[in-house]
Amino acid sequence: MMKKACVFPGQGAQYSGMGKELYEQNDEARAMFEKANEILGFRITDIMFEGSADDLKQTKVTQPAVFLHSVILAKVLGVEPAAVAGHSLGEFSALVVSGALSFEEGLMLVSKRAMAMQRACEMEQGTMAAVIRLDDAVIEQICEGIDGVVVAANYNCPGQLVISGAVDAVNEACVKLKEAGARRALVLPVGGAFHSPLMEPARKELAEAIEAAHFNEPVCPIYQNVDAKPHTSPEEIKQNLIAQLTAPVKWTQIVEQMTADGFTSYLELGPGTVLQGLISKISPDAEVESKGTF
Repeated sequence: MMKKACVFPGQGAQYSGMGKELYEQNDEARAMFEKANEILGFRITDIMFEGSADDLKQTKVTQPAVFLHSVILAKVLGVEPAAVAGHSLGEFSALVVSGALSFEEGLMLVSKRAMAMQRACEMEQGTMAAVIRLDDAVIEQICEGIDGVVVAANYNCPGQLVISGAVDAVNEACVKLKEAGARRALVLPVGGAFHSPLMEPARKELAEAIEAAHFNEPVCPIYQNVDAKPHTSPEEIKQNLIAQLTAPVKWTQIVEQMTADGFTSYLELGPGTVLQGLISKISPDAEVESKGTF
């Protein structure tokens, strides 16, 4: 029997109009969206359905918007995955869909995460850069040799790694990475150094909220960002989630591990098709489908 995994996108997948069809055509979805408006204390649905790209880029909006689109769609479709995984923020969607977290607690944690990350960005200016076509080990070695904070942050797929850190250190790394043969080393239009040591203030802030939240045993394993391994223990899941903000997203390793564990079919739920593209590069024989609506 073919084992199907559900995967969930992270920040950057948002677009104007996301989730609108779900809201308009499904009563259960509408009720969940309205519950979210209540929990967040503002009408996030107005921004998701009608807002501009700039409106959707607001920190308090982006992360909850992507989470809501993914989780509500999964609920309406009634998916029963054999495993779940999410890219960065998407790990929270995966936790709710697997039953490890309730919808309400998941949303509150995502909202707190967004605000904590925003505060960390304001404390110390950081940035990220995409490095194309250079061996991961070479990138790691160059980052280690730079004076200042710069680390591998997102292992997206072979030949695509994102680095993160202090602005000067990232710029210096980009120069050296190009000299080492990278096809491109391009600074990204992001507001901070996500998945780097500069997120430590956010990690501490979020750790308290995660420790206070109630986690259940999920109905299926969740492959987590920090170690790319499947987990079902609520305590392990919690600790990995706390570590996630300052640790790299091991997406390449997650898909390689899932492939080794017999997963050949993936369903991406939520906005965009980013993960579909990445999975196809990591595991070319896998069947991958993306769904943004029901």
